[in-house]
Amino acid sequence: MTEQNATAQAPRAPRGPRRDNRRDQAPAEPKEFEEVVINIDRVARVVKGGRRFRFKALVVVGNRKDKVGVGVAKGADVQTAVAKATDVAKKHLITIALEGDTIPHDAEVKFTGAQVLIKPAAPGTGIIAGGVVRSVVSVTGIHNLISKSLGSTNKINIAYATIKALEELVPKDKWLNAPKNAAKVAKKEEK
Repeated sequence: MTEQNATAQAPRAPRGPRRDNRRDQAPAEPKEFEEVVINIDRVARVVKGGRRFRFKALVVVGNRKDKVGVGVAKGADVQTAVAKATDVAKKHLITIALEGDTIPHDAEVKFTGAQVLIKPAAPGTGIIAGGVVRSVVSVTGIHNLISKSLGSTNKINIAYATIKALEELVPKDKWLNAPKNAAKVAKKEEK
């Protein structure tokens, strides 16, 4: 046997007891809000010596029941940007009108260049939506929805347009009793 093979087959020294760090920590408390990072951008500002880089985060938070919020913030590193954006989103929470696990009626909103259309769907349909709209709707209590994102592809504008569309939703009992909608409902029932 050569020296090389002898060293390769030599037994290793025992490493000692393996520690499982998860056992030492207290069990994690359930979070009230679920947060989803939709997008992170590296942004630069040009100064005399070159470029200064920061990070911009787009975060959505929701409680999977009826509250959702979107926040955008910048920070020196990614973790700081996400933490700041999460705080902004929690400050701007809205409450959504739900009907079971879908929305009570259609809503179409234009926010700057982005236009978002959301419609209720039958049970079992799931969430049929593009990337940003799906991320926003996934942290709400909505399980059946059809949507279409029109116009701009800017993720921040689409997120805010989706929030505005969800904010426009009115519970069905209030929507039916509204005078401007009563004529529409009567016409639909005649057909």
